[in-house]
Amino acid sequence: MEAIEELAVQPCTSSLYLRPFRLSYRQNGTKKFWDFMRTHDSVSILIFNTSRQCFVVVKQFRPAVYMCEIERHQPQIFENQDKESFPSLENPLPAVVGVTYELCAGIVDKPGLSLEEIACEEVLEECGYRVSIADLRRITSYRSGVGVTGSRQTLFYAEVNDQMRTSGGGGQPEEGELIEVVEIPLEESMKFAYDETFPKTMGVIFSFMWFHNNIAPKLPKK
Repeated sequence: MEAIEELAVQPCTSSLYLRPFRLSYRQNGTKKFWDFMRTHDSVSILIFNTSRQCFVVVKQFRPAVYMCEIERHQPQIFENQDKESFPSLENPLPAVVGVTYELCAGIVDKPGLSLEEIACEEVLEECGYRVSIADLRRITSYRSGVGVTGSRQTLFYAEVNDQMRTSGGGGQPEEGELIEVVEIPLEESMKFAYDETFPKTMGVIFSFMWFHNNIAPKLPKK
């Protein structure tokens, strides 16, 4: 996962996932405009393994996070953003600075499938557990990237056990996915959530808090 090499930044002239636009509008009599991007909505799943009393999350390299760290150390890297070429990445940072911990998740890009069906597919592909729609509990939905994309993510909860695991997960290599499945013990989960040495999404923190407020009190006492 951390064997990253031959890094090169270039302008993005077309994308399967992002479409930039500018909205012009008048608000309370003032003329304004706002640049934004359209992207897919998504689903995410908080997975709790009851056999081992742990959360199942994923760990993967995120180029956007990596480049934010690159820019923090090399502010000049995007100075030529209006030109056709960018400076080469000399002395790149180790790939680990772009690795994040996340909930199992996936984009909503299959019109024939419901959100629940997509969530079931993602749990199997990324984490190796076979769950049914009946195993899912819808927690809520929320907007992410409200200043740039405004996309909606729907969050589900699923309980699994060791017998439901049919593969090692890891995503779909043919789609460029390289995912590591990570288990976070329940008793260590809130410490993990607030530990900034483990880069993570807000979804991890929020869902762990939701679990401790809504599920943990109902668990059998040891």
